[in-house]
Amino acid sequence: MTTPEQQAVDAAITSRRSIRAYLPQPVAHADIEQILQVAGRAPSGTNTQPWKVYVLQDQAKQALSAAILALHNDPEQARQHTEEYAYYPTEWKSPFIDRRRKVGWDLYALLGLTRENKAGMAAQHGKNYDFFGAPVGLIFTIDRVMAQGSWLDYGMFLQSVMVAARGRGLDTCPQAAFTQYHRVIAAQLALPDNEMVVCGMALGYADLGKIENTLVTERMALEQFVKFIS
Repeated sequence: MTTPEQQAVDAAITSRRSIRAYLPQPVAHADIEQILQVAGRAPSGTNTQPWKVYVLQDQAKQALSAAILALHNDPEQARQHTEEYAYYPTEWKSPFIDRRRKVGWDLYALLGLTRENKAGMAAQHGKNYDFFGAPVGLIFTIDRVMAQGSWLDYGMFLQSVMVAARGRGLDTCPQAAFTQYHRVIAAQLALPDNEMVVCGMALGYADLGKIENTLVTERMALEQFVKFIS
C-alpha cells in the first residue's frame, strides 16, 4: 500500500508528458525559481553541478524565436545550421527506429498531417522554436570542459525540472530541436565561448483543448527492460 507521499511523487513522474500547446497564462516568477531550486538538488558526480539555465520570457523569448524561425522557414539557410553534438545515432536499428517513427506519425495523424504534406510537417516542427506557445522558454547549457558523465548528470537535472513542474501543476516539453541553431542561441543570449547548448524546454500550463496534447506515448512493460538476478 502506497503512502500519500509516494502517490504524490509517482503522480508527478507518471503524469509528465511532452506538451506541445500551452495557454497564455503566465507562470509565477516564484514558481520558476522554486522549480529550478528543487531541481538543483539533482545528483552529479563529485557534486560538479554542470548545469546552467537561461530563463526566457516576453521580449527575450520572442526575439530568440523570431531569429530561429527566420532560418527554419528558409530551407537553404536552415541547412547551414547543424547540431553541435550527436543526440541521435547516425545508424538506427530496431526497436529504436520503430519507436521514433511511431511517435512522429501518431502526432501527425492527430493533426491530420499526411506524409505528402511536407509543408505542414515543417510548420509543426517550427512550433518548437516558439516553445509551442509556452510563456516560459528555458535554454540549458554546459561547460565544454565537462565530459560524458556530466551529460548523464544533466539528464537527471532535466528530469528533476520536469517533475518539479508537474508537482506545481505545470507542464513541459524538453526540446532537442534547439541544438540545430546553437549559433543563433549563442548570439541572442550572448553565451560565453565555453558554453554549449544542451537543449531547450517549454514551461507553462497545458492547453488541454488542443488535440496534440491528447498524445500519450507508449512505454515498455517492466519485463522488457528489467532483469532480476538473485
